[in-house]
Amino acid sequence: MKPPASIEPAPVRRTAPLPRPSPEAIARMPEFVGLPPERIHLVRDEGGARYAQRALARAGHVGFDTESKPVFVRGQASDGPHVVQLATLEEAFIIQVGPGSLVGMLREVLESDAIVKVGFGLRSDRGPLLAKTGIELGASIDLARRLREHGYRNDVGLKAAVAIVLGERLRKPKSATTSNWALPQLRPAQLRYAANDAYASLRVFQRLAAGAMA
Repeated sequence: MKPPASIEPAPVRRTAPLPRPSPEAIARMPEFVGLPPERIHLVRDEGGARYAQRALARAGHVGFDTESKPVFVRGQASDGPHVVQLATLEEAFIIQVGPGSLVGMLREVLESDAIVKVGFGLRSDRGPLLAKTGIELGASIDLARRLREHGYRNDVGLKAAVAIVLGERLRKPKSATTSNWALPQLRPAQLRYAANDAYASLRVFQRLAAGAMA
């Protein structure tokens, strides 16, 4: 089994981190504007999978995240991930993981070293993804590690990173975070939440790669 690939941008030379905004400061920031609903695609069939794969391959770098149904019973193991989301700057693609899911398309994209997946806390995605689907995450960039190069000692999650890097407030309602991601038919709010997690990660990556922070 080959080790997972990890690609990191060139090290930065910042000597001190930008201040982490307080919750009060974040509340005053303009709201992060995600992708509109018509640009969020729930991939259901082979035609949609081929379209998604072409769009993601053209992008080169794509936002990536997974969602799993919460486990509320102590000691009970999760059987996630139940959703994989991938985003370019123009579109997001939501793929449900379960019986009859498009594992072949996911394997082509996620194991590819030509399509670089960017996101936060990728270590927590790798193991469950491999256990459930047999897919190894290929070329990837963990943005939490990237922000540590800016001097942040503790891991920075997506919401804080959007505030620090973009100067915007990302809404992450608990009603979506703790919702049932194993539902056969995801709700519109779940689709927006999943899509914009991946899209926001890509936006943060692009700003960091450009060397400019809010």
